[in-house]
Amino acid sequence: MGQKITISPVTRIEGHARITIHLNDEGKVEQSFFHVDQFRGFEKFSEGRMFFEMPEITPRICGICPVSHHLAAAKACDGVAGVKPTPTAHKLRELLHMGQMIQSHGMHFFELAGPDLILGFDADPAIRNVVGVIQANPDLAVKAVKMRAYGQEIIRRLSGRRIHPRWAITGGVNSALKPEDRDWILSQIDEHMATTKTGIALFLDWADKNQTLMNEFAVFPSNYMGLVQPDGALELYDGQVRIVDAQGKLLDQFDPRNYLDYIAEHVERWSYLKFPFYKKLGWPEGTYRVGPLGRLNVATHISTPLAQEEMKVWKRLNGGRPVEGTLWFHYARLIEAVYALERTRELLEDPDILRTDIVAESAGIVGEGVGCVEAPRGTLFHHYWTNEMGQLTRVNLIVATGHNNWAMSKSVDMVAKRYIDGKNLTEGMLNRVEAAIRAHDPCLSCSTHAVGQMPMVVELYDSAGQLLDILRRD
Repeated sequence: MGQKITISPVTRIEGHARITIHLNDEGKVEQSFFHVDQFRGFEKFSEGRMFFEMPEITPRICGICPVSHHLAAAKACDGVAGVKPTPTAHKLRELLHMGQMIQSHGMHFFELAGPDLILGFDADPAIRNVVGVIQANPDLAVKAVKMRAYGQEIIRRLSGRRIHPRWAITGGVNSALKPEDRDWILSQIDEHMATTKTGIALFLDWADKNQTLMNEFAVFPSNYMGLVQPDGALELYDGQVRIVDAQGKLLDQFDPRNYLDYIAEHVERWSYLKFPFYKKLGWPEGTYRVGPLGRLNVATHISTPLAQEEMKVWKRLNGGRPVEGTLWFHYARLIEAVYALERTRELLEDPDILRTDIVAESAGIVGEGVGCVEAPRGTLFHHYWTNEMGQLTRVNLIVATGHNNWAMSKSVDMVAKRYIDGKNLTEGMLNRVEAAIRAHDPCLSCSTHAVGQMPMVVELYDSAGQLLDILRRD
């Protein structure tokens, strides 16, 4: 009989997940599974609410990326109401999004992934955390915390809250940017750009010293998906969805409003998290990766100068073909942080950013709307259907982490088979399997929804702890 190793919970991620590793009699890995048991019912319990409530409801899905849901919901509401925000409102929303990117990417690299890179995969888990990073490099740790705080402060100065904003509304936003807030945000950019560049130097040095690991740690070909600007440049707030294959060849490019014509979802019995795929290739050939790795692989270039210099390095990593190594997510994430800081400066230096025409009026209910943004973790879709009164009749969310479900599952299986030795098991081996998940920076609270009736098991015990009965619904 073989054995089963369970990692529960997976640490230093947002949400709850477990990994099961199945061994044969020789202690070798036969197969591994990434299980997401968490369930969030936002799609179902939103039915019956008024559509314009969704920018306030959906940020509660997650405390890490509430801005992404807030903005995707607001864009979907624009569609339901048949309204286009004013240019100033569009730029203010994008500025809020840049604050989200800065805080999320900074936190993930320095505080969640950082302990593995700075302290090592085999370090004592008692210190392999943010406290250990502070002890090992207090100056960098302080700068990292300040960078995340800066992104959150951008969000607060625009929306009044660091998390769960109530600012973007149908047709625009509900308050303008104050000149003093613009000046403060501008004054901090250089400091946090320097921190980001320090992170890039740290990672590239680590990657150079660990080339064998970089070349064997969950390296596999796949399709890739992300938003791009009309000229193919990286886009995080608007644009068209582009899908390329493992060679970088364009498979499709489409308006996000038509996503259901291109994307379907597969279900496996061992996870509540669905597996999206590109319809034209089918399952599983149509699976793809999103997030920083996916976005840089589909984009031809980046529109800001400092990020473009890093993009040139990125494009050379695999001879111009898409980068396949899972650990390269970390570099891509930092490149996007550079872009977000540069784009923040561009937006703040635009004279329109201080205008007060921030809401466009709707002519009436259209009844259906799709909102799409690039959340820090990947492409996010909100799709709402309403009746003639604007009451929601159906809601569909495809969340960034869901798009990466296949990739995370494959990464876990590959890393487990490469590093796990059931006869000589160490904690560091298991940490490498967890690191395969961390590289994707999943947000599992956001991403789970069910098909049909949820399975349920109820166990009844007496006061002595004896099992009396089991009720099961499959």
